[in-house]
Amino acid sequence: MSAARASRVAVYFVASPLQYLAARQIAQTHERGARQVLVWYQPGVEPVVQRGEWDAAAYMPWPRHRPLPGPFGRHRRLRANVREVAALVGPAEVLHLHSAVFDTEAINYFLHALPRGCGAREMHARILPDGIIGVRRYPLSTAKRVAQQLRRLRALAAPELRYTPFAGDRIGSDAPFCDRIYVLPGLPHEYPAHKVVTLAPLVQAAAAPSAAAGPRRALVIGQPLVGAGLADEAGARAVAGRLRAWLAARGIQHVLYKGHPKDPHQELSAPGDEIVRIDQPLELWMATQAFDAVVGARSSALLFARQVHGPGTEVAAFGWDHLRFKSPAERESMRRAFEAAGVRIDPPADAP
Repeated sequence: MSAARASRVAVYFVASPLQYLAARQIAQTHERGARQVLVWYQPGVEPVVQRGEWDAAAYMPWPRHRPLPGPFGRHRRLRANVREVAALVGPAEVLHLHSAVFDTEAINYFLHALPRGCGAREMHARILPDGIIGVRRYPLSTAKRVAQQLRRLRALAAPELRYTPFAGDRIGSDAPFCDRIYVLPGLPHEYPAHKVVTLAPLVQAAAAPSAAAGPRRALVIGQPLVGAGLADEAGARAVAGRLRAWLAARGIQHVLYKGHPKDPHQELSAPGDEIVRIDQPLELWMATQAFDAVVGARSSALLFARQVHGPGTEVAAFGWDHLRFKSPAERESMRRAFEAAGVRIDPPADAP
């Protein structure tokens, strides 16, 4: 007997805990009533996945990073991913595909292959928020547009792998197949207004114990500065020094440090910090904590700290004059996003 056909299936391709939290809220609100299918393609997402919240959930290896063994491993991985995700989804009338970006080959081929693999008569693509990435547009370069055409050649060997080219913003916000773009509250964006849907805050802060009973405490959000090419070693030291001077001026005695997965050297840490190790999204964990201050360099987690914590918590970013940006436009868009969210940028140590 064939499987029952779902009237609507929402599929979420996620690559970070933040995207997972957004997908979960969308599933519970905007896609309520649909069959909910979660696919994560970065292994680091798995610890935060609550499988019981989804009708189906599975890890999908990224073809470029984890090809199958043997000849044409990347190509065969793409075909295997299409088959496996189609099996998760099952027969469907309408598909809503959610991803933070649609130009990457890991996701784009599903625009053509999944509706056909599931017998769907209708498909819409919807964009997940991805933190600071969403505050500005990233127009497709000539090289990327040429790459789109080259990726179409895969259809000669595998008809189901038909790449869907598009123009404009590389995440797909201008593409005709995209009908909705989810954004986070309080952040500026440059997306077409008629497509934008603003999500509610991704987490709600629970009642936290009063910080008045103990020493003043702060959270430092780590970020690879030298390791990511955002600063040289002298610049990274200057950022850390300014941040620590600001904390000292406020009488902060208890400092927690949350490192970044790609920052093994914990560049912004200092002796005496309490190192935080958690197996859940940082945003969820922050909602259970009370801090006098949350600080960092230019991490998008600062934006969400401002959303989670009330006015009694200062949230500040440091050392931007020592940091590198891809362009003046990127710096300006990030500045607007931080200020719109209420994050203070590089305040002096004696700032009120």
